[in-house]
Amino acid sequence: MDHMKSAVLLLVHFLVLIAKALRPGGIKALIAENLILKHQLTVLSRARQRAPNLKATDRFFFGLLSLIVARKRLRSVAVIIKPSTLLRFHRALVKRKYRRLFSNTGHTKPGPKGPSRELIAAIVELKQRNPRYGCPRIAYIVSVTFGIEINKDIVRRVLAKHYRPTPGNTQGPSWLSLLGHSKDSLWSIDLFRCESVVLKSHRVLVVMDQYSRRIIGFGIHQGDVDGLTVCRMFNRAISGADPPRHLSTDNDPLFRFHRWQANLRILEVEEIKLLPYVPMSHPFIERLIGTIRREYLDFVPFWNSLDLERKLCEFKNYYNNHRTHSALNGQSPFKYCQQASETFANTKNYDWQEHCRGLFYTPVAA
Repeated sequence: MDHMKSAVLLLVHFLVLIAKALRPGGIKALIAENLILKHQLTVLSRARQRAPNLKATDRFFFGLLSLIVARKRLRSVAVIIKPSTLLRFHRALVKRKYRRLFSNTGHTKPGPKGPSRELIAAIVELKQRNPRYGCPRIAYIVSVTFGIEINKDIVRRVLAKHYRPTPGNTQGPSWLSLLGHSKDSLWSIDLFRCESVVLKSHRVLVVMDQYSRRIIGFGIHQGDVDGLTVCRMFNRAISGADPPRHLSTDNDPLFRFHRWQANLRILEVEEIKLLPYVPMSHPFIERLIGTIRREYLDFVPFWNSLDLERKLCEFKNYYNNHRTHSALNGQSPFKYCQQASETFANTKNYDWQEHCRGLFYTPVAA
């Protein structure tokens, strides 16, 4: 009797659906209701004891069709199952949909992808070999060496996650470079003092090109310095290079000797004096001296003038040809002057080039 009543109710519903089909509109909902009724007949035809045997496919089918049928029609469409059951199937499908969209298991997160494993390994190894390098300089080295544009913030996040400094490594302070426009062929010079292993004082005269930031040369003297000594140091530092048209000096009394002035007149060099008592008016050469002290001389002892000159020449080669500079868009002074085409390395196959007897390392193409 129960089967006869259910069959009669289903026939009545079929007649109602046929009547609705004659009306305009509602074709999708009509088809969905028809499928729901047919599937209920299929469920009723199965062998059962007390309740219909609903499989996982049945639940999915009813829940999917309930998305199309209007909610007020569920009560009349549901014959062997309750309308609340269809609504529960619908809610379960919605939850599963959003769980699959936004869960981390089996799906990649939307958005830009991070750096590759090879690039992360190169950044970490570069920091391990050069613990005093900051994030901007590492980003410049990666850009120049591998041709991969990377932001300093990405380098900072990579190092924060993957880099663990070993005991004894000290991270140097971050460095800034003031940008400025200067005349063509403008050089800057200055003097600084350093001590040897046996505590002998040496004076070093540094000459740099203000435009390309390259080191022209060094002049070294042990002991006291006078006007004649300054001239010898300067001529030795610029030997092999054409003298500039302009030379920037500070107000040190050593640059006021008559011999010094006569030497510049012979070389046909115009001297430009800075503002007195304003050290920041000579920023480029002062920054270079600080770099030489912090990055090199504080870690490399020397015995005499010859040893100091040899080691400063090694640093000059590294500084001019391989060291990156923020004022030059991450290029070295040599590459900035030559404007040569770059040959980039591959993050999966590259070598390390040693500088200054293992104090600095830069990645190069294999």
